[in-house]
Amino acid sequence: MIKDIEGPILLFDGVCNLCNKTVQFIIRADKKELFKFTSLQSTTGQSLLTKVKLPTSHFDSIVMIEDGKVYTKSTAALKVCKKLGGIWLFLYPLMLIPKPFRDGIYQLIAKNRYKWFGKSNDCMLPSPDIKKRFL
Repeated sequence: MIKDIEGPILLFDGVCNLCNKTVQFIIRADKKELFKFTSLQSTTGQSLLTKVKLPTSHFDSIVMIEDGKVYTKSTAALKVCKKLGGIWLFLYPLMLIPKPFRDGIYQLIAKNRYKWFGKSNDCMLPSPDIKKRFL
């Protein structure tokens, strides 16, 4: 299934307000429409997580799958910035910061995201014009 999908796939926490706003931002900034999206909670998301051997019940990271490689946490976020290009490309050198430190900051935000940004009862439903980008 993964090999049939062109471009990077982003899996995100569908009930997290921060995650949903981030996906909406990426959709607007991704002028080349490179990214495909699915929530971690969806049937497709669960299937992809199983295929790449990631937990299917702990949703504390964005996951990016591209060319058979899996990226999580700060690495996934910075890879997204690199793909978006433009001004966002300037964030990519943060990859030089040791991964444990980057991921520590990511984990702090992930741990508090519901408290700081809220949680919705349902996953985001894409509008008809962007539905083709969701798996």
